[in-house]
Amino acid sequence: MITFLIALVVLVIGFVLYGTFVEKVFGIDPKAETPAITKNDGVDFVPMSGWRIFLVQFLNIAGLGPIFGAIMGIFFGPSAFLWIVFGTIFAGGVHDYLSGMLSLRKGGVSLPEIVGSELGSGVRVFMRVLSLVLLLLLTTTFLSGPATLLQGLAPLHAMPFQGRSLPIIWVLIIFAYYALATVLPVDKLIGRFYPIFGGMLLFMGVGIMIVMLGWHGSEMPELTDGLYNRKADGLPIFPMMFVSIACGAISGFHGTQSPIMSRCLTNERQGRWIFYGAMVAEGILALIWAAAAGTFFADPEQGLYGIDGLQAFAAQHKGENIAALIVDVVSRSWLGRVGGILAIIGVIAAPITSGDTALRSARLIVADFLHIDQKPRMKRLMIAFPLFLCVFGMVFVNFDIVWRYFSWTNQTLAVFTLWAGTVWLYKNGARKYGYLIALIPALFMTMVSSSYILIAPEGLHLPEAYRWIGYLVATVITVSLLCGFIVWTKKSAQAK
Repeated sequence: MITFLIALVVLVIGFVLYGTFVEKVFGIDPKAETPAITKNDGVDFVPMSGWRIFLVQFLNIAGLGPIFGAIMGIFFGPSAFLWIVFGTIFAGGVHDYLSGMLSLRKGGVSLPEIVGSELGSGVRVFMRVLSLVLLLLLTTTFLSGPATLLQGLAPLHAMPFQGRSLPIIWVLIIFAYYALATVLPVDKLIGRFYPIFGGMLLFMGVGIMIVMLGWHGSEMPELTDGLYNRKADGLPIFPMMFVSIACGAISGFHGTQSPIMSRCLTNERQGRWIFYGAMVAEGILALIWAAAAGTFFADPEQGLYGIDGLQAFAAQHKGENIAALIVDVVSRSWLGRVGGILAIIGVIAAPITSGDTALRSARLIVADFLHIDQKPRMKRLMIAFPLFLCVFGMVFVNFDIVWRYFSWTNQTLAVFTLWAGTVWLYKNGARKYGYLIALIPALFMTMVSSSYILIAPEGLHLPEAYRWIGYLVATVITVSLLCGFIVWTKKSAQAK
């Protein structure tokens, strides 16, 4: 319990202190007119109240990641708590704040245009492709996952496909909602109903935390239990855990969502609460679920403590969607029948409300680089329809394969966003050495993404005896980028 409570307090303090510091480094202008005012089109650029924008941003980014990712991350041990806390404060919060505020400063443009304007036209083209791939993978993931959970609550016709049961009716229902949310004005479905979904998600998180602290606090994992790797498959903590826990610490997907809300802000003061604050709220949610998964399966009578019990449960259900199963079991047991159903609905609503905004973001990215006005409905449909076809086709691909490649693509996108933020902060003279707030996490995430694609099963999958090669190559890539940045700063200084 001590580890969890300290982590919770540190996250809140991090928002107050480091979030304020990041805001000062960036340098807000409360008197500046925002794109919501200067470009108000009633579709994507729509002024909204701060509390509503916060809830929308929170739900946009809080999909399966902070829940499923945190559950899968705690399998590595209590070290997951450290990554959730420090990743949220020093990496995720900075990443989300910069992506949102840079979009606002640049007229509400999408992430590829932000990154391209700082890192060059070649990177802009690459980011357009990478962002669209990520968003389509994520939409597919956040279509299949909720459909499976809903099938468990209310079974409808399922279609046998490649040895698995595909809940095709629920897929079509969710897909129809995605289509509407993608093309309708942002304040119609998204701005109107997200506060309700947010209430469900908050109920689930707070309810789980109260039960856990009140009745199971003594069984919670502690850092004093040791930071050694508990994962049974032998995969290393670095970089695997840092990719497994993505949305609960730092996620490139968030950078695609922040520009959606930057088009609705009415004052730059709102940025810290909405972008940095929503990331901290997501970190708290991830912390709760990591602790819950590591606590629930403790059985002292059988000699199973915390994470050992979790590992035993996973071994009994090998081949199943273990994260979804854990959410179901924990929610129903700790919150009762009614509370459990509401909690499950909250977990279902979270990915659905991220999936629809992922498609919306994809539409805006295409519209930005093709310079297509999105006020006419037919022009929105012209872009959205091909995206719909791609997502629907990928539903028939194995969920595990889609999730694996989403995870790496997600963190790689975060790398480019942080590097773009570093360059912008340097060029705009953000305090002396203020660019370090973005440079340090950029270097760390470069190391994570580079080593992951070399070591992970979905990458080159280097054998354990040769993993040092992966770390060496990742180090060379990271150091090379740092050297390139230093050379660029010297040339920039001379040019001045």
